[in-house]
Amino acid sequence: MRKYITEFIGTFFLVLTVGCSVVIGGAGVIAPLAIGSALMVMIFAGGHISGGHYNPAVTLGVWLRGGCPAKDVGPYWVAQFLAGVCAALALNYLKGTAVAKPMVLDVGRALLAEFLYTFALVYVVLNVATVKAHAGNSFYGMAIGFTVLTGAFAVGGISGAAFNPAVAVGISVMGLSVWSNIWIYLLATFAAAVAAATVFNFLNPEARPASGK
Repeated sequence: MRKYITEFIGTFFLVLTVGCSVVIGGAGVIAPLAIGSALMVMIFAGGHISGGHYNPAVTLGVWLRGGCPAKDVGPYWVAQFLAGVCAALALNYLKGTAVAKPMVLDVGRALLAEFLYTFALVYVVLNVATVKAHAGNSFYGMAIGFTVLTGAFAVGGISGAAFNPAVAVGISVMGLSVWSNIWIYLLATFAAAVAAATVFNFLNPEARPASGK
C-alpha cells in the first residue's frame, strides 16, 4: 500500500504541475522547467519506496525489464491514472478564469514525437534506476527529470509532450487535449515502453534488477 500511495502522490504533483504551468503559468520556458523539476523532486522523494515511476508507461517498461513484480503493475496503473484525474480536477478549480486551450495535433507527427521521447524516458529510467551498476546513485532523479525537460523543449509544440498516459488523461480532463486524441498518447507511450524495454534487455542480457526483484 505504501508503494501505491507514493505513486499517487508523485503522479498527482507531476500532472498538477503540468496543468498549472501551462494553463496558469503561461508560455515560454516555465512549463518544461517546472515539469522536469517536479518529476525530479518527486522521484527523489518517493523513489526509495515505489521506484518513482509516476507513469504507466514507465511501469510497463520496468515490468518488462524484470524490475517490477507483475502483481504491482495493475495497482500502480490505478494509482497513477487516479492521480492524473484528481490533479486535473484540482487544476480546474485552481485556474479560476484562466482558459485551457487544446492543441491541434497532426496525428503522424504527434505519434512519432510521443513515441521517441517516451522511448528516451523509459530507456533512461531502465539504465539509471534499475541496474546494479548504478544502485544507490545520486543522479537518477535528475537524469529522469531532465529527460522529460529535454523532450518538452524539443517536441512540446508538436505533441504537448505528455510522454505519460496518466498525463494524457490529466490534460484531457483539463481541456488541454481533446478526448479524441487520447489514443495517440496511449498508443505511442505504451509502444515506446515496450520498445525501450526490448532494446534495454538486448543491450544488457546479463543485467539483474538493482532491487533483486
